[in-house]
Amino acid sequence: MAIVIHPTAIVDKNAQLGEGVEIGPYATVEGTVRIGAGTVVQQGAIIRGHTTIGEKCQIFPYACIGMKTQDLKYQEGSVSYVEIGDRTVIREFATVHLGTADGERTIIGSDCLFMAYCHAAHGVILGNHVICSNSVQLAGDVHIQDWAIIGGCAAAHQFCTVGRHAMVGGMCKIRQDVPPFMLSDMQDGSMRVIGPNVVGLTRRGFPKEVIQALKEAFRFIYHSGMNRSQALERVENDVEPFDEVRELVAFYRNSTRGVC
Repeated sequence: MAIVIHPTAIVDKNAQLGEGVEIGPYATVEGTVRIGAGTVVQQGAIIRGHTTIGEKCQIFPYACIGMKTQDLKYQEGSVSYVEIGDRTVIREFATVHLGTADGERTIIGSDCLFMAYCHAAHGVILGNHVICSNSVQLAGDVHIQDWAIIGGCAAAHQFCTVGRHAMVGGMCKIRQDVPPFMLSDMQDGSMRVIGPNVVGLTRRGFPKEVIQALKEAFRFIYHSGMNRSQALERVENDVEPFDEVRELVAFYRNSTRGVC
């Protein structure tokens, strides 16, 4: 398939474009950018820096990818990267910035949806199948694990992690880690874990027995009256040891920011 570049687009001679790439009107591709086969870059989008975009992605109008980080620790001349996987959609006016230190990567995985006005700061890592709804703001070094969904206008403090298959409600202030498989939302001005993400887990084919075990683990951790260490021990001893339950316990124990 032929590469299609609109006459008004600006494409650096050093850019590497795969088969069937389309660059729309007034779009700009600068620097050592690599764009995989079948990806479409729409009107006015800007891609620059050491940026790699996978195959069959959609970059919507006026998205900015690979811009210099806003981190004041950045030293001119540092070489950092943006990496985006296959089939990911970056919507209008979203921003994905380069890392800060030499070699640091900002990563958005495959099959992600990064909606309009979202921001990924330096060192952010999104896994695969992640959805960030409109205007989600991710500070530096935030990690969003596979299949997580972040509601609109939520903001994550730097170094926070959102676990696999978690769902975070809109307008949430993510100041601590969000446990995997759980649904979280704002209540009385604070972010709370509501319980297992039953709808999401069911849609993704998790067995009923696993979901029931996660419900039991949730009750021990949040409604037993025990402290966190005691509750986790009870989960290990009294809940069916499915892989997901072990992952949940390990997430709490390995958290450095604490779990909401």
